[in-house]
Amino acid sequence: MTVVLDASAVLALLRGEPGAEIVGDHLRSDEPTLISAVNYSEAVQKLAQLGSTTAAEDVGALISLGLTVAAFDAELAVATAALWPATRGAGLSLGDRACLALAAAVPGARALTSDQPWSRVDVGVPIDLIR
Repeated sequence: MTVVLDASAVLALLRGEPGAEIVGDHLRSDEPTLISAVNYSEAVQKLAQLGSTTAAEDVGALISLGLTVAAFDAELAVATAALWPATRGAGLSLGDRACLALAAAVPGARALTSDQPWSRVDVGVPIDLIR
């Protein structure tokens, strides 16, 4: 089963927050683990905002663990926009929708996040909360 990580899941792992072990288990498994380029950027930006001077390297280290960064192309951009009506009530961001759109585009994929509001949306993608 393919897992698509939200930026919040990556940040939990890198910051040792609750749920980090779940994300780490997925990265250590043989299953494909993806992240949208949008969420990858979001994770780097958030670490920098929190004061990391090595944010790009910190997130980049996950690639050596098997994380694959998926391009955010025109098709995914349209799919992301199409999720807005179903997710706006829960307050999901563009990055959140990019993660869900990527998971929807990969047969059998699940989205992994720490964001509780995701539990209030149904967009046809299995969502696993890490905490």
